[in-house]
Amino acid sequence: MSAPLGAARAWLEQDPDPVTRAELERLLHDAEGGVINAETELRSRFGSRLTFGTAGLRGELGAGPARMNRVLVAQAASGFAAFLLSREEHPSIVIGYDGRTNSDVFARDTAELMAGAGVRAILLPRALPTPVLAFAVRHLGVSAGVMVTASHNPPRDNGYKVYLGGADAGSQIVAPTDAEIQARILEAAERDIRLFSRSGDFEIAGEEVLDEYVARTAAIAGDSGGLVPFVYTAMHGVGWETARRVFDVAGFGEPVVVADQIEPDPEFPTVAFPNPEEPGAMDLAFATATRVGAELVLANDPDADRLAVAVPDGEGWRRLSGNEVGVLLGWRAAERAHGGGTLAASLVSSPVLRTIADAHGLDFAETLTGFKWISRPPGLVFGFEEALGYLVDPEKVRDKDGISAAVAVLALAAELRRNDRTLDDALDDVAERIGGFASTQISLRVSDLGEIPRMMRELRENPPTHVGSLAVDRIDDFAEGFGDFGPTDLIRLWTEGGSRIILRPSGTEPKLKIYIDATSTDGDGRARRRAAAAVVAELDEGMRRLVG
Repeated sequence: MSAPLGAARAWLEQDPDPVTRAELERLLHDAEGGVINAETELRSRFGSRLTFGTAGLRGELGAGPARMNRVLVAQAASGFAAFLLSREEHPSIVIGYDGRTNSDVFARDTAELMAGAGVRAILLPRALPTPVLAFAVRHLGVSAGVMVTASHNPPRDNGYKVYLGGADAGSQIVAPTDAEIQARILEAAERDIRLFSRSGDFEIAGEEVLDEYVARTAAIAGDSGGLVPFVYTAMHGVGWETARRVFDVAGFGEPVVVADQIEPDPEFPTVAFPNPEEPGAMDLAFATATRVGAELVLANDPDADRLAVAVPDGEGWRRLSGNEVGVLLGWRAAERAHGGGTLAASLVSSPVLRTIADAHGLDFAETLTGFKWISRPPGLVFGFEEALGYLVDPEKVRDKDGISAAVAVLALAAELRRNDRTLDDALDDVAERIGGFASTQISLRVSDLGEIPRMMRELRENPPTHVGSLAVDRIDDFAEGFGDFGPTDLIRLWTEGGSRIILRPSGTEPKLKIYIDATSTDGDGRARRRAAAAVVAELDEGMRRLVG
């Protein structure tokens, strides 16, 4: 029996899921019958395993260690329990889940295995947004949290995200903790999961957790100054129940919703990818907003930790970039940070937040990508990442929070509306004060993951001297570490005039991401934004030619 066949047989014997068992039995039958594609598929599932990293686990549903399934989750839960027990005598954990396929199953398995291992386990009462779980870690004072979600990944994916309490204050894990947990998971994987102790002696969290999250999130609005007609979509995710309550308590009333996307649906039938950044994902929201005469569109991703914002643009709608929303919320936070504090952004996000911090006499922290880093600077009052992630209330949640960000946007829009001004006007005002900033992103999705290292290697070995008509002044390669940053697969190019281009592989999807930023101080606020956008457009075209 070949190695993949033997591994698959051993896996099948311990798999408690009838769906993945049947799937694996068919593959084994076909492979043993000489079907070439079947053996190839088995090798792809059993030739490697999903690695637990700082983003936890994330992958396609299916049988085998290279897929997300109940066996892999049991190994992860058992390993994580061992890790927690090695750190403290009586650890505790809260577990949440979204509306994706098997999220509830993976969450319950985790609760049973944690309880069986001697960890106090608390399961959230139903599918709820990731920010509610992140809040619960801090609010309940537990040792750790697990959120079963794949966020905005394709429909067939699921994931396992980990938070730590205590000194980590409810942030996601960072190195070397991920490697320590991975080592425990690999130890667990040596055993048959049927030997793991399980217990139904776990708790179900009361409604008080959600009630407190709603109250504290609504308080972000302060005196909002009036209503703004807006459209909301949950993108087939779990955001609506919580967002609806928050909007009501905050005094924003009930939005018009995108009916076809408002309830959780793991098939995500109306979108190619359930990500507000993807082309076409917000088309139904735009059509709804046009039909009802709304002034604003808000969209959460499926686990509601991200927020997309769109504004009228002539005859249609324009989605603000994550950097533009970061400008608006960062300026709002800076104006309210009367006691000082820190603004934080990842190094791939617009440099505008540093300029905002300087203008208000605040500290600024530039971090590696991910809110596991953005959430950690001391004195944090606001943090953001260009991928539609915003941390607007660090005392409540140490992670991006699309519902809290929606409240902050609505409050700002209402304040502006009272003076017959819009979010676009506010962007002009900021540009008038500190300069116009523009940005864009290129996401090159690949089917062969080997293409991404090849492209990065080619750029390192043959660095460009120009991008478009702009000369490259210098190149920063982070592969061996750079400045305060440890080694990471990232290249940063600086062109004449101070424009910036960053290239890095995505940490969660098969993509090479390219981030382009430019700034201008020529003319008034609107002219500055246009001038910066013109430079960005030229660099975008140049980079597409370079890597295409």
